[in-house]
Amino acid sequence: MLLTITCTRPDGAAWPATDLGFLLHKNPERVQAFEQSYGTAHVVYPEADPARCTAALVLEVDPIRLVRGRSRGTPDFSLGQYVNDRPYAASSLLSVAIGAVFRTALHGQCKARPELALAALPLRIELPAVPCKGGAEAAERVFAPLGWAVSTTPIPLDPAFPEWGDSHYLRLALNGEMRLADALSHLYVLLPVLDGAKHYWMAADEVDKLIRAGGGWLAEHPERGWITRRYLARRQSLVRTALARLAEIDETDPDELGAVEDYAEFGNAMRDNVSDSPLDAPASGSNGSDAAGSPGSSATPTHSSASTDDDTAVTDAIAEPSAVTEPADWSDRSPGDDVLSPGASPPDSMTPDDGVAGPDTDEAAGRAPSLAVQRRAAVLVALGEVGARRVLDLGCGEGALLRELLADRMFTEIVGVDVSMRALHIAKRKLRVDRMPEHAARRLTLLQGSLTYTDARLRGYDAAVLMEVIEHVDPARLGALEHAVFATAAPRSVVVTTPNAEYNPAYETLPAGKFRHDDHRFEWTRAEFAAWATGVAQRNGYRARLWPVGATHPELGAPTQLALFTKTEPPGPTREDTKGAAR
Repeated sequence: MLLTITCTRPDGAAWPATDLGFLLHKNPERVQAFEQSYGTAHVVYPEADPARCTAALVLEVDPIRLVRGRSRGTPDFSLGQYVNDRPYAASSLLSVAIGAVFRTALHGQCKARPELALAALPLRIELPAVPCKGGAEAAERVFAPLGWAVSTTPIPLDPAFPEWGDSHYLRLALNGEMRLADALSHLYVLLPVLDGAKHYWMAADEVDKLIRAGGGWLAEHPERGWITRRYLARRQSLVRTALARLAEIDETDPDELGAVEDYAEFGNAMRDNVSDSPLDAPASGSNGSDAAGSPGSSATPTHSSASTDDDTAVTDAIAEPSAVTEPADWSDRSPGDDVLSPGASPPDSMTPDDGVAGPDTDEAAGRAPSLAVQRRAAVLVALGEVGARRVLDLGCGEGALLRELLADRMFTEIVGVDVSMRALHIAKRKLRVDRMPEHAARRLTLLQGSLTYTDARLRGYDAAVLMEVIEHVDPARLGALEHAVFATAAPRSVVVTTPNAEYNPAYETLPAGKFRHDDHRFEWTRAEFAAWATGVAQRNGYRARLWPVGATHPELGAPTQLALFTKTEPPGPTREDTKGAAR
């Protein structure tokens, strides 16, 4: 089994191509061997000069070691375990070797050449035998969207008998300019995907491996559902969890991941959870929601079933790691309609028993709305309650909330702010700003900016939203964020959502003590969030109310917590003040 990575020095570059050895942490002047459980991985350099350098990973697979430990009673015990394509075809064996031998390079770390680790390099990757039953088209579908120029050559079944046709193996070559870490992560994830099999038993931590390796690009990939499904060997419980994790970090819209989402199934249920008293942060599980008592609510999240028959389609189910939230209908709401006041009961036709979204009672949707959808719906409810028309989406990312704001004509001016220009470019593309009618485009503005610095452009708005933002800010910088948003920009209302750390044990694949996303600097309990909200409100002249978002567990609470800050009106002038002013 062979993989070659070739780096060519661009014209005028000050660094030699042999610096590839620094990035891979493998000396070009040495032949190195690394023992694996199923064989030996060798790293050699067929060529290494200042203009061009090639590193080769050669994997010697021992079929005996590969099947060692399996009993004769297993159904797959046969000669096929020993005589097969595994020693030659690029598969999960090679993927595991990449993760073990090039671990530091895969993480994008290089102390000797840190600038090169961050730079896009001219790379060529060659694999002489890649199993791919989808043919050249499948290889093009998965690699081309990542920026690779894909070249494939089918391998005949037997060159001596051309009439037999081609095998399902390809000679694959990839050319492109990108970070070496990105290139390795593409191979790590996509080689098992093209092969469609894993050589080891998959546990729940396989989801974490996928999120870590593909988190930077998988959510944007047009074939992300197909990739996720095949990487996890069509284990639907793992597939649904992986897609829910991608939706949870809001890398992309859940509907783009294959979910059928409908705000009509959630809006009034969210309103029923709104507390009418300031800072009603639940001390235990009771927080005004009936969801905890709904069927299927438990400490261990439940998932709806999904079909696994169609291997080529984007996965057809996303189940959030929580019980089904009891929904109600708000589909009749039109832009500008009044939102139910907090604590108000919905009309009889909207009672929670009217159509719980789930596999048994909602044949059309087939599943509950994802947490990301419920979160955005909760934000829209909060904005509607305060009558906001001009809204800031602070930390807008790739525009998931902006899309919903633009769809509601109630919002006359929408400003998305993010520190990442890349995220803003993606948001512009996803929202199709260049194709918007002029009147719609006038409602939207995208700005680059940091939320920890004051910005005069953000003053004078009705409301600001920080949806899943504060947990990405270092705790030492929260004071600066508070000053920039609440004291300087000072909108009439501020909506803040953040994960509830107490709910994390309900995520079966989230290790104990770990955050939901690698970039989270902290995750607060309900009491910690309430304490922070109380302090912010008191220091800046706001009133704060908290309520849960998502299905509520009787002990753990809801997966997301929301705070709505509203400006306290200054007291009106007294009669004496008026007389004094008249004088």
